[in-house]
Amino acid sequence: MLGLIIHRLVQLPIIVLVIYTLTLSLAWAIPGNPLENPEGRQPKPEVIEAMKRQYNLDSFPNFYWSYLASATGVKYFNDWRSGEIEAERERAAAEGQAPPRRYVFDFGPSLEYEDWTVNEIVRDSLPVSITLGAIAILIALGVGVLAGIVGAVKPNSMVDLGTLMVALIGISLPSFVIGTVLLLIFPVWLGIGDVGSSSGPMDMLLPAVTLSLPFAAYIARLTRMGMIDALATDYVRTARAKGVSERVVLLRHALKNAFLPVLSYLGPAAALAMTGSFIVERVFNVPGMGQHFVNGVQNKDLFLIIGVVLVFATMLVLFNLAVDVLYRWVDPRIG
Repeated sequence: MLGLIIHRLVQLPIIVLVIYTLTLSLAWAIPGNPLENPEGRQPKPEVIEAMKRQYNLDSFPNFYWSYLASATGVKYFNDWRSGEIEAERERAAAEGQAPPRRYVFDFGPSLEYEDWTVNEIVRDSLPVSITLGAIAILIALGVGVLAGIVGAVKPNSMVDLGTLMVALIGISLPSFVIGTVLLLIFPVWLGIGDVGSSSGPMDMLLPAVTLSLPFAAYIARLTRMGMIDALATDYVRTARAKGVSERVVLLRHALKNAFLPVLSYLGPAAALAMTGSFIVERVFNVPGMGQHFVNGVQNKDLFLIIGVVLVFATMLVLFNLAVDVLYRWVDPRIG
């Protein structure tokens, strides 16, 4: 177990570095000037050139290495070792100003949101996305596991066919279609909740349900297949022959092994859900990381794009590591 954790932690910086390189290369290729916003500020050419030099936007290699040093904490460590951070604090104190805020892992300033850093945007939006994703995963687990068990107990019945049909719809329908339908039914027709608001419980529940449906559909299919295989094994037949109640057979004997494929799926699913669905957050106007990422791409905000992707990639690797550990804890036979 310890060897697995160490092995994955060693892989983490390599995976994140590859993702960072690919994402920055694609984001750099987006046409347009990230310092000019047609609907907002339009600096003069000389100001743009000065900002390019300040943010190392004058060339790809300069930006690549400078941003990598800031985001990984190398720049902070070098400034601390050279005394630059302490000198900044002393200069600010001598001028009667608050010392500049420095981050160990600095994702840089946002080129779209003035007076905001990417760290501040992630700090405010990540909890919203995590809350939305956690509710969605809980809904998906409850609905998916229950539907899978029901379908496995009565295979090829009307109930089983109904759950399979609902799972197929959940997988096939795009999230923006499901979200639009829920907005029409609840806020518009029934007057429950507000359109474009995320303040009340119902306002968070609707996007969570929309986000959970594809995950619930996959969990239902995985649970159904795993339960059908588990119910046909010798140990389940032995438990039934001993007079063990059907509820205990299903929940304690069959579901334990049938849940292993679901547990493997929960790693990337939880990371994807908890970092926010870009489409769902856009449809329901949820102020999460997904919506900021879409705005960053539209305005070629390189700092915001890379910062969000690095956070997402790190969470994805850590969630997969957590699932692998849980997988081996549930079934120690797996090496």
